[in-house]
Amino acid sequence: MKEIIRYGFILGLICVLAAGLLAGVNALTRAKIAEQRQAEEQSALKEIMPQAAKFIPIGQAPELLYYKAFDSQEQLIGFVFKASEKGYSSVIQTLVGMNLQGTINAIKVISQNETPGLGMRITENKFTDQFKNQDSLSLSDVQAITGATISSQAVMNSVIKKAQEIKELIKNDPFDSAQGHAERTEGEPKHEK
Repeated sequence: MKEIIRYGFILGLICVLAAGLLAGVNALTRAKIAEQRQAEEQSALKEIMPQAAKFIPIGQAPELLYYKAFDSQEQLIGFVFKASEKGYSSVIQTLVGMNLQGTINAIKVISQNETPGLGMRITENKFTDQFKNQDSLSLSDVQAITGATISSQAVMNSVIKKAQEIKELIKNDPFDSAQGHAERTEGEPKHEK
């Protein structure tokens, strides 16, 4: 009985030490990880909308709705949003850039775990480049990848669905009229729908 108590005590002590070390490492690296995520997100935003000088998020994490993209003269030039849908074996998340007319600027698959060799082809430029200059509500000239139809269709459906949502949000936003998209400053409170 004494041995069981002794082993239990030793095991408990090891668990407490390990948990303490993990908490310490987490505390030391949390800021660095958040900084790295922010840098990666800014890089992806710039890749999707290279002509933008500034991106303003609309909504609060984790409910970020979209980003407004502004040029160097503070004029609104488009929107960037995340679209996601279940593919063949995972949820596929895509970053989409859309101009003011609703035309796709570019897309980038930012998260997926599809079948290697087939489904993963949705990340290739041959597929993603088809979205450039397409109407975001139809994507009529985008061809699915043979052998990866479910994954391809998931990307297309998610882009169309999310583009419709974003267009509705923008249409109902009094600050996004055709005359003066950048009139509201970052410090002003956001309006309620």
